[in-house]
Amino acid sequence: MAQRSDGTARIDHIALIGNFLPRKCGLATYTTDVYTAFSERFPDMRIDVYAMDDHPGRHDYPAAVTRAIPQNRRHAYIAAAADITASGAQAVWVQHEYGIYGGPAGDLLLAMLDRLTVPVIVTLHTILEHPGEDEHRVMKALLTRSARVIVMAEKGRAILERVYGADPRQIVMIPHGVPDRPLVAPDTMKPRFGWEGRKVVLTFGLLAPNKGIETMIEAMPAIVERNPDALYVVLGATHPHLIEHEGEVYRKRLHMLAAKRGVAEHVRFIDAFVEHDELLDYLQAADVYATPYDNPEQITSGTLSYAVGVGKAVVSTPYVHATEILADDHGVLVDFRDDAGFARAIDALLADDDARAALSQRAYQRGRTMIWPRLAEAGYEVLLESLSRRPHRFRRAEPHFAVLPPDLRTVERMSDSTGMLQHSVYAVPDRHHGYCIDDNARALILMTRMPECDDAMRERWTSVYAAFLQHSWNPDARRFRNFMNFDRTWCEDAGSEDSNGRALWALGVTAAEAKFAKYRDWAGNLFDATAGIARDFGSPRAAAFAMLGAAAILGACPGDKLATDLLEHWGDQLTTLLDAARRPEWQWFEIVLAYDNARLPEALIRAGLALGRDDFLKTGLETLNWIIARQTSPEGRFRAVGTDSFGREYADPLPFDQQPLEAQATIDACAAAFEATGDRRWIAEAKKAYGWYVGINDLDLPLATPRDGGCYDGLMPTGLNRNQGAESILALQLASCAISALSKAGETVKDRDRAVA
Repeated sequence: MAQRSDGTARIDHIALIGNFLPRKCGLATYTTDVYTAFSERFPDMRIDVYAMDDHPGRHDYPAAVTRAIPQNRRHAYIAAAADITASGAQAVWVQHEYGIYGGPAGDLLLAMLDRLTVPVIVTLHTILEHPGEDEHRVMKALLTRSARVIVMAEKGRAILERVYGADPRQIVMIPHGVPDRPLVAPDTMKPRFGWEGRKVVLTFGLLAPNKGIETMIEAMPAIVERNPDALYVVLGATHPHLIEHEGEVYRKRLHMLAAKRGVAEHVRFIDAFVEHDELLDYLQAADVYATPYDNPEQITSGTLSYAVGVGKAVVSTPYVHATEILADDHGVLVDFRDDAGFARAIDALLADDDARAALSQRAYQRGRTMIWPRLAEAGYEVLLESLSRRPHRFRRAEPHFAVLPPDLRTVERMSDSTGMLQHSVYAVPDRHHGYCIDDNARALILMTRMPECDDAMRERWTSVYAAFLQHSWNPDARRFRNFMNFDRTWCEDAGSEDSNGRALWALGVTAAEAKFAKYRDWAGNLFDATAGIARDFGSPRAAAFAMLGAAAILGACPGDKLATDLLEHWGDQLTTLLDAARRPEWQWFEIVLAYDNARLPEALIRAGLALGRDDFLKTGLETLNWIIARQTSPEGRFRAVGTDSFGREYADPLPFDQQPLEAQATIDACAAAFEATGDRRWIAEAKKAYGWYVGINDLDLPLATPRDGGCYDGLMPTGLNRNQGAESILALQLASCAISALSKAGETVKDRDRAVA
């Protein structure tokens, strides 16, 4: 903990989270004012601003903003948490309003707070007495994660304790800050705006229906009748969200209402988001400030605070903040939507200069207790006190998850008598894209490796997927075709090398492991007839797939010449590729990362086991170690190499989009490493990769759907790709088969070691 020269603690570095100017909203103004107040009061303090961004790229943020966080991109919150941790900030101060954070009731903020290890304090700008389910859930979570929460009204403290069960010792009341300006007579400021000789009533803020402007317009005929020189000024741009939804329809309705009531010449709309000093000039030029708001639960009003701060005579509805700040004769309260009451109260103030001046003086004196330097000092003490509490990492411990049992229901849903369809729209098979040998090869491997399956079902689907591979072989081109239309016409004469490699892999596994001899015989025969094509492959992954098939063949038929030749040839080739691409920091076969990365070291490990080649084993284990390190997040979770990384030379991987086949490939490679070494560390790495499917990932979102054996197509910066294609479903099911088998193998080794001991 940082200390002053006298040995007492100090704070010299915080992170501040909220909206920020030039974004046009009250919370942006508040957060900016907090930043300015702290910077002026504590000039040696480092303040990193993390600005919530509703329209990425639209706002030209100043240099004070360390990072803008797109409000609907979950990963951006997680990245910001990592930045805050790496920065060394001692505490985090969050300005909270439900509408500025993404997710239901703004729950994406929790993804950030979960990952912070330093104390968090939260200023609550809205506290709902009657929250919805999501709002209640999010507020409870905020209270759990916060060292302290700041409210701006005592009623907020009472609501937090009664509705949300907050610990009263956790809550601190600090009033909304206000600028420090001298009290001046309004008439001295009016010439700037051309208001000479007018009695001015002002309402300021982003224009929206909940501001009660209609009430004041309805009051104006009575006010004007007794004060012909009265002018009601509505200052503020229309709320940006309202603009997006309906344009300026609401503002036009207000103009029409003023005209209908015959006071159009006495109501002036100033459509502008004015800068700080100009706003204060407007406030000081007004005789009366009105806040006719409709929402009785409004816990905070920055405009009301500012009006009191510069000494305005205020007439307001009795929402929470107004009842407290105007208590003890510091303003006038009128019931909600009571236009006659507003007319009487404002007329009385305009008619009595002495009474209005006295009320203005009382308001100004109350405002002296709320000036920004006072808030900065109070906020500093809250931050400092939070450091005395033991810092928590509020993130829950990683759960112990159960491996999902292999489940064929979604595989069956995606399959017909021809084979397994490639794609889906959400969970519905998409026939437009037909079939491919890649998925049917994987499906054939799955039918071979399903640990428990009804024989009739196993035979039915093994036959379907095997028939697809058989039909895909084109003897004239000496290649397997890949893509087939839904009408069973082929889209090509020869598929990609990778698809051909996967076909050979499936044939090798089926020849070695299929339950029924007839399928073992078929697969072995077709492998012998086709596997020679692998000698001509140029793709390292295609070669790795073929090597996995060849290793399976050798496991069943030791000494098989074709399989031996393929493993030796491509084992040497992969070693050569590694030597060519290798750098001190780059222990990989290519100068880029791509998909199915772990298949390359797996192929070498399997080749080493099958051939007794220690050099292949050593290289396979070293490169598997290297790729696993790059597939591990700073929190120690599995992080699949994202598709955004593909093609970037000698570059660390980017996190998105993450695909399910990467976790499956890693599990299979770790199983091979465990078989080769007996080191239980590989079981732990495999389980880490499997956890990715069930939500132990960068976004805390499960991709597996346990109710039916489905799997979503990927993890995106914004959440899940909710389609469920064949590749993803098969990746999950094959991963479940592999992790179950690996866990059993680990228990067997453990039992054997105990027996020996």
